[in-house]
Amino acid sequence: MGENAAGSSITLPAAIENLGTVLAFLEQELEKRDAPIKTVTQISLAVDEVVANIAMYAYAPGTGEMTVRFDYDEADRMAAVTFTDCGIPFNPLEKEDPDVGLPAEERKIGGLGIFLVKKTMDEISYRREGGKNILCIRKRI
Repeated sequence: MGENAAGSSITLPAAIENLGTVLAFLEQELEKRDAPIKTVTQISLAVDEVVANIAMYAYAPGTGEMTVRFDYDEADRMAAVTFTDCGIPFNPLEKEDPDVGLPAEERKIGGLGIFLVKKTMDEISYRREGGKNILCIRKRI
């Protein structure tokens, strides 16, 4: 785990069983900044969704690593969580949002998690750079 002025990060296998480690790391960083419990919960749910997607799809059927980085801008009170993996190219922002006006049984399966991430975070961005997927979620605390 690297700790420096720019932020801190952890790198670990992209596996669903590492979600608890990632959440503990981020919750500790958010607590240091006195983030409200509602914001911590929203970020935790978003992180849960992103980690699950990376764990299930990035390296399938193989395995690989993911890096989760936390940065905080004091002036804007903006927390940023950046997920990096070397898996197959995948931009979750290109998925069409589900039609939440339809009854659940009439909706297509999938896509609700990323939709909720988009709705609860202040900013979300994706880029493919150097053979890596880089997804960043930002939330003002």
